[in-house]
Amino acid sequence: MSKENFLGRSLVSILDYGKDDYLTIMEVAKHFEANPVQNILSGKVIATLFFEPSTRTRLSFESAVNKLNGKIIGFTDASTSSVKKGESLKDTIQTVANYSDLIVMRHPIEGSARYASEVSKVPVVNAGDGANQHPTQTLLDLYSILKTQNTLDNLEITLVGDLKYGRTVHSLIMAMSHFNPKFNLVSPPTLKLPDEYKLFLKEKNIPFAEFENITDTIKTTDILYVTRIQKERFSDPIEYEKVKNSYVLRNEMLEGTKDNLRVLHPLPRVNEISTDVDSNPKAYYFQQALNGVYVRQAIIALILGLI
Repeated sequence: MSKENFLGRSLVSILDYGKDDYLTIMEVAKHFEANPVQNILSGKVIATLFFEPSTRTRLSFESAVNKLNGKIIGFTDASTSSVKKGESLKDTIQTVANYSDLIVMRHPIEGSARYASEVSKVPVVNAGDGANQHPTQTLLDLYSILKTQNTLDNLEITLVGDLKYGRTVHSLIMAMSHFNPKFNLVSPPTLKLPDEYKLFLKEKNIPFAEFENITDTIKTTDILYVTRIQKERFSDPIEYEKVKNSYVLRNEMLEGTKDNLRVLHPLPRVNEISTDVDSNPKAYYFQQALNGVYVRQAIIALILGLI
């Protein structure tokens, strides 16, 4: 896709874009990494509507906008908005669309971002809708993988943790399907990757195998993508307690791994990566979070036709 074809398009699912689009975003993100402070959003207003808590996603979007001299409006807590008074999502979106050039939205209900994009007169970027999708996280993950491996092709990727509810995992699997990967799926039995994604991998002839231990796959892995067990997705606290500390990556576990191995994590982490890993040169999760600023600058600039 050329840059012109991004103009005015919402980004709701990672499947809204294809391989060429990903590569275009990577190139534009590289441009912003080299020149993160620009004036191209002067006069533009970006609305950030976070119906669910967020730190990195919200702040990196706001950092991206501020560095490009745009203005931010919105809320970080739906209880401070008219939603608390009973306003519908449709009314909120249609109202905010009058005040802004683009809406960034996180919402706990799956499908909410798609609905918002259908009722909004300005583009909507999905910053996470329940356990469904988180496409901008996936795009910054792709950028991080590309930067650390110098390619997106033919990599062995180990996904660890909550593969059932982990929207970042679901989106990453679909995006990487264009690049001939091999997936190792490491999770507790109750948090395995849903069948729909396994079927997707089978249909694409992408090899994958399921494991219960990180050590079963770590020696051959290029990217170790660790996720937290998400307490907020469990309706039964007892079930969460059973699995909350299923995996803890420790520094000594990285001994004997491939030189190019990098540890990624969408953050926040709880206990699943020990702090002794932080000083290991294979730890990349904080740089990964920084990459989110450049990728989100690229997405906003492309959708608004500013680059």
